[in-house]
Amino acid sequence: MFGLELRDLTKAYGSQLAADHVSLAIPHGEFVCFLGPSGCGKTTVLRMIAGLEPPTSGEILLNGRDITGQPANARQFGMVFQSLALFPHLSVGENVGFALKLRGWDARQRKARVEELLDLVRLPGLEKRAVSQLSGGQRQRVAIARALAQEPPVFLLDEPFSALDAKLREEMQTELRLLQQRLKITTVLVTHDQREAMSMADSIVVMGEGKIQQHGPPVSIYKQPANRFVADFIGASNLLPVEVLDAHTVRYGATPLKVGATGLPAAGPATLAIRPEDILISPAAGGGCNEVSGIIKLVRDMGAYVEVRVDCEGGDILGVVQPRDWIGATHGDRAHVRLPAERCRVLAG
Repeated sequence: MFGLELRDLTKAYGSQLAADHVSLAIPHGEFVCFLGPSGCGKTTVLRMIAGLEPPTSGEILLNGRDITGQPANARQFGMVFQSLALFPHLSVGENVGFALKLRGWDARQRKARVEELLDLVRLPGLEKRAVSQLSGGQRQRVAIARALAQEPPVFLLDEPFSALDAKLREEMQTELRLLQQRLKITTVLVTHDQREAMSMADSIVVMGEGKIQQHGPPVSIYKQPANRFVADFIGASNLLPVEVLDAHTVRYGATPLKVGATGLPAAGPATLAIRPEDILISPAAGGGCNEVSGIIKLVRDMGAYVEVRVDCEGGDILGVVQPRDWIGATHGDRAHVRLPAERCRVLAG
């Protein structure tokens, strides 16, 4: 039995579907990221899970029990909003213990639980500190502690790190992931940040146009995108127009290319997806198959890697090369680009 299950969850605003028959099963203790561009429906799904938005149709189950019609306060899920929504007139300890006070915990019980949670999020001894005296990262930890106060069965986070600077954001991502693994709590994070999702999640739900486009482990989604939308949204991809010739061959421009995967789309127009880091660039022809030549349009030395954009048969191909492997060519030089068959993925056109 799964911890949290969504069955055909749909939300319509008039004729517009914000969430379109979303079905998903999340095991106990899993960290899931809903990832997608603005307006894709990910926050709408999160709000329906939280009980803040009633679904138009479909069901939400927790441990096999239907909670679709249950109000948000009855679900007792922990939630951290993008704005954090801390109470400015309350101290850190009063913020963390607020839900416990509403549920009738006495002062001694609340004090012990607040101290335990502040230790957990590495803010010991700050119970009496005013929220206005905290840094951005400290406020983030207080919001997390408050959401965990009632030991929720599900922990929900809506773009919680968007207001933090890059360095603090990465620190908080690491801290939250370590905390989640320690507590083994089922967690759902909504984000538009691919790096955040890839580095934190056990599994990623890629959403587009209100639908789940792909669901799976981060590495699987990165290396085996289900469609052009996923390939284009997750990381950088070369999406090349090709024509399918047979079960193992496509044609790019005038060049036939072998592909390792089976189950290609039917003969006709398609898209070949290949990651920039999987492309090999050389100043001389290798003499093998799956090679196209072109003129270098742009070279960008990024320090840790070199980006090279090559105009091949009228289309740009982007490659990423380690500095030690770079051939030293520059704008206007001829280059030969090899597309390893086993790295090529052909998607419907």
